[in-house]
Amino acid sequence: MIHSSYYRPRIYPYKNANCAATQIDRVQEITGAITLNRTKVEEVGRDGIVCWRKGTPTVTLTVRQLEYGDVELFRKLANGNDATVKFEMTDYKTPASGIAGFLTDDDASFLGTVWYPKLRVAGFGFAIGDPDANMERTFSLVGEDKITLQGNNKYLIELVDDSCAGAAHTIVIGAGNWATWPDPVEDPDNAGADRYMLRVTRIRGTAVTDLIPGTDFSYTPGTKTILIPASENNDDYKVYYSAASYISGATPFTDNDSDLCSISAESASIYLATGNYLYRLQSIGVDVTWDRYDVKEIGNQDVVARGARDITCRITLGRILEDYTIEEVLRGKASGYGKIDIRKFVDDATLTIKVYSDDTKGTFKCGYEFKDLSPVGVDDGTPLNEYVTKGVTMECEEGFVSSLEADFTTVSSSSSESSSSSSSSSSLSSSSSSSSTTP
Repeated sequence: MIHSSYYRPRIYPYKNANCAATQIDRVQEITGAITLNRTKVEEVGRDGIVCWRKGTPTVTLTVRQLEYGDVELFRKLANGNDATVKFEMTDYKTPASGIAGFLTDDDASFLGTVWYPKLRVAGFGFAIGDPDANMERTFSLVGEDKITLQGNNKYLIELVDDSCAGAAHTIVIGAGNWATWPDPVEDPDNAGADRYMLRVTRIRGTAVTDLIPGTDFSYTPGTKTILIPASENNDDYKVYYSAASYISGATPFTDNDSDLCSISAESASIYLATGNYLYRLQSIGVDVTWDRYDVKEIGNQDVVARGARDITCRITLGRILEDYTIEEVLRGKASGYGKIDIRKFVDDATLTIKVYSDDTKGTFKCGYEFKDLSPVGVDDGTPLNEYVTKGVTMECEEGFVSSLEADFTTVSSSSSESSSSSSSSSSLSSSSSSSSTTP
């Protein structure tokens, strides 16, 4: 049997040779659902099924991850360069990434790899369930394929080549830069000399193309050489194949003990509008959805273009009713304003979530910001023998995540959080001193 402790997840960005594959850290759960989209064909005058029409499968993968202050997974899903630290929600319309799980059983025997190629982001969630909870992220991904590699083909191998200098480019596996790469094993579904590669992707500027074996490239098993006749200077290539062993001296997953294990609720600062720190919050939920428009074409079973019609960012704030700070901000008025009319709520609020390494809030790790928010719902709760609760739901289309504090509307927590007593901590403040008060 395979325990979750021996399921080693890695991500393989598709469109950018400068965005390297890496392991996925702090994962709490990976769940997949596959619909094969097969339709039975029947006919008048016949009892029974004529055949099954095989449609393109629908694959969904959900990755739940503890917030640990690193934006690496955001970077890989956006296919961004390693130096990039800020990612807009619009950056996820067209990129794709493969996710693979390397599987080892309880007896430490490696069994194989499960590979989900070309997944696109369809949803993202961020949640703080209560004041004692760990922060969590959830990524929802969609694709069309799942491939299980086992036996002699049990390892998924990626080779990234950025050395092309012109026509007739060759890649020799087991030599030069690829001396430690294992020998490719023939694809058992597609026998033949050109069928050792699972995929060869060319990145030429902004154009990304999967090459056709036998037409766009050839492979010679004896010399382990890939030949690409129509290559051009500065082409980059990402090559995927299966092998009986992994890259010599490398491992798919290494324990990450340098980053934080998790970050809990007291290490967050949450602001509404410009610098209005929110007190008495009990929960916050962020739900971003991409209305995907991934295009197919007649004569091709694969997706040929990727996009999203619309992006919806939905924010839910839950709190114990003690004052009307949030309503005052949404009304655009100062504390104590005498009348709050829901018809006059603003439609351009900004919500900022800043994540620190601990509750002293001295070391910024990452944050999320959503702009032009409009309130869409206000919920009041008055349960018997409980305190009155209030929830506010807002929506917008713009948001980003960043690990650079200067990117945020509210730059420094010390300029916004109040250290005053509970009687004054609920008031709007944009200039008071820093505090470790739990929101």
